Amino acid sequence: MKFEGVSAERLEQLLQSVAAGNAQALLELYDCCSPHLHSVLLRMLKHPDWAQEALQDCFIRVWQRAETYDASKGEPIAWLIGIARYRALDVLNSHRGQINQVELESVANLADEQQSPESWVEQQQGLAQLGLCLQRLQECQRRSLLLAYYEGYSHRELALAMNAPLGTVKAWIRRGLAALRACLLE
Repeated sequence: MKFEGVSAERLEQLLQSVAAGNAQALLELYDCCSPHLHSVLLRMLKHPDWAQEALQDCFIRVWQRAETYDASKGEPIAWLIGIARYRALDVLNSHRGQINQVELESVANLADEQQSPESWVEQQQGLAQLGLCLQRLQECQRRSLLLAYYEGYSHRELALAMNAPLGTVKAWIRRGLAALRACLLE
C-alpha cells in the first residue's frame, strides 16, 4: 500500500531509522506524512494554530517512541494517525477553557479513518462499558486513575495533587484497577 506516493515499507524503514536516532529520517518522514496528519488534526481541532501545535508534538513523540512501532499490528500511517489523535486530545485538554463540551464530544466520537465500522462499534461499546465501570469506583480511585492514565501524572505528582500519602495513592490506583478489571469482566 502506498501513502502519498511512499510505500508502507519505506515508512517502516524510516521509522526504524528514526528509532536508531537518525534525524534525517525524521525529516523525510515529516515531509511525506505531515500534510496528511495536519489535515487530520485540523479536522479534529478546528483551529490551525492548535493543529500545528499538535503536529509538532506528534513528531516529537515519534522521535521519542519510534522503537515502539510494530509492523505486525498495523500500517505505519495508522500508527502515526493514532499518535496524532492522542496529541490532539492533549491539546484539547490544555485548551479546555477555550472550547465547549460539544466540540470535545465530537472529537472523542471521531472514528479513526483506518478503522472498520465493526471495530469502531466494538470500541464505542468498550468505552461505554469503561465509563460505567469508572462511575462505580470510589471518587479517590477514579480521580487517581484518570490523572495517572489520561493526564500522565506520576505517583508522586498524584500524591501532591491529591494531598495524600504516596502509599495511599498507590493503593487507590491498585484497587481501582482491580475493580475496573472485575467490572469489565462481568
